[in-house]
Amino acid sequence: MRWGIKFLLDLLLWTLAAPLAMVLRLEGLPPQYRDVAWIYTLLGIPVKALLIAAFGLHRQAWSRVGVRDLVRLGLAVGSGGAIFLGFAWVLNAYFPMPRSVPLISAVLALFLLGGMRLGVRLYWEEKRGRGVRGTRVLVVGAGEAGSMVAREMLRHPEAGLYPVGFLDDDPNKRGQSIAGVRVVGTLDDLPKAVQALEVEEVLVAIPSAPGSVVRKVVDLARAVGVRYRILPGIYEILSGRVGISQIREVRLEDLLRREPVRLDLGEIAGYLEGRVVLVTGAGGSIGSELVRQVARFHPEQVVLLGRGENSLFLLEKELEANWPELRYKVVVADVRDRDRLRRIFQLYRPQVVFHAAAHKHVPLMEANPDEAIFNNVRGTQNVVELCLEFGVERLVNISTDKAVNPTSVMGASKRVAEQVVAWGASQAALGQVFVSVRFGNVLGSRGSVVPLFMEQIKRGGPVTVTHPEMRRYFMTIPEAAQLVLQAGGIGENGRVYVLDMGEPVRILDLAKDLIRLAGLEPYRDIDIVFTGIRPGEKLFEELLTAEEGTEASRHEKIWVAKGAQVPPGFSQLLEELYGLARQGDDLLVRQALKRLVPSYRPEGIPAGD
Repeated sequence: MRWGIKFLLDLLLWTLAAPLAMVLRLEGLPPQYRDVAWIYTLLGIPVKALLIAAFGLHRQAWSRVGVRDLVRLGLAVGSGGAIFLGFAWVLNAYFPMPRSVPLISAVLALFLLGGMRLGVRLYWEEKRGRGVRGTRVLVVGAGEAGSMVAREMLRHPEAGLYPVGFLDDDPNKRGQSIAGVRVVGTLDDLPKAVQALEVEEVLVAIPSAPGSVVRKVVDLARAVGVRYRILPGIYEILSGRVGISQIREVRLEDLLRREPVRLDLGEIAGYLEGRVVLVTGAGGSIGSELVRQVARFHPEQVVLLGRGENSLFLLEKELEANWPELRYKVVVADVRDRDRLRRIFQLYRPQVVFHAAAHKHVPLMEANPDEAIFNNVRGTQNVVELCLEFGVERLVNISTDKAVNPTSVMGASKRVAEQVVAWGASQAALGQVFVSVRFGNVLGSRGSVVPLFMEQIKRGGPVTVTHPEMRRYFMTIPEAAQLVLQAGGIGENGRVYVLDMGEPVRILDLAKDLIRLAGLEPYRDIDIVFTGIRPGEKLFEELLTAEEGTEASRHEKIWVAKGAQVPPGFSQLLEELYGLARQGDDLLVRQALKRLVPSYRPEGIPAGD
């Protein structure tokens, strides 16, 4: 019914445009033109009706009409104008017919139909917003994201957010008005703008802003006592669309943001599109994010392999909701079980494998070194050998900065896993690529300090830090996963790729940031205590060993570690390691690891052993 009314209104207004054009062109309607005016108008009705239906003009939501709707209207009217220009040429042979009338008529129709739509939208926006203002918001960033979210606020006053001004450091935007909201100054003007505009909330609307900018906004907002929130970073906004629903509290990863990574999407799609992709450890922080990122590149199928059924179940539900078109299989399995793993490879025939399954908790692996060997080394060997057997095109092994000059069993086991992948690369057939990707801590992963600190803050403290000078490299999970995909795309067999982690972060500073983000002050509201370095830990992590060195890759954020060498007698050393792990002798396991990784420096074993 509603569509029918819109159809008739569009047809009526477009039809009226024809006689109006004649009147405007002829400054009235002389008697000799009246017949041709009737003929021209009546002939146009069926054509206009067909064009309205063909372009779906009657299906447009006038209360929410946008630029694309108006472009579609312009195409319909323009097409009609071209057809009616032909009518005018034909009619001119029999009647006096000004050939400019179709052009004038098209312009009038565009104004009448477009004006009606804009009028309806303005009416509804005014009706929805009448008497509703809500929280006064100062938007930091007058770019595409900022203007988009400001318009969303104005269109949806029921959300209780009302933009009162923009701040932007671009001098060309100073004084401009976007959706009726002025750019009132730069970021340094925030305190003054808050006071002048009676601001109640500051919104950071720059998805590409580095952490230094976010930190500055947070500090300025805290200083003047107003709430602050943020739009997600560029890694989270995969679709490029932003809206009110995405506004959230500032998180730690926002303060540590770096410049967005420029991905070579073509290179990534080249090895993922149309392929069967297997992800081990798919329920973990990195594994699950790899699945999300892989889904963007239209794989033939994704096999989610893991042994934690709860995390796999949650990931499955997320994929059902967010990627309904994705073909995937959830497989509960352990990479240590070679027979089970072989059946999975035989059934699904993966072409690309991301190996993220591993034990990563340093103190726990110090106490249980045999488990680190079975999972991190033997599990990796199972995956590598099956990739060789089944002709997998590309294997990407997820490694860690703790594999460099390791002081822990976990780090040494991951270094041996790199060696296993390098051995596999030496056995690979032409066209097969086996690589490892090494990076530091990821924010928000289940094994990181961030969830621990947040839980301690929630309990009222104290927050426990091992050492005041403890430093770690940090990266957000989406950024790490995207760079892993990119490293896999570079695809030089046998390489160990190292992700550019930026500058290391002092854990003490990270703890203070988390306390402040909770609206509290360190040492005043929440105490910080130092507990001492735990077994296997070191103050500073390294991404490269001194003897390795580095060289540039094709990507600015990815480096290549030189010489991932496999030690002589590698297979025999591995079997010896497995045998000692089965015996459960922790000291002998550490000694065997040191024979495989000479740079391993475990406590209690002399440097020469």
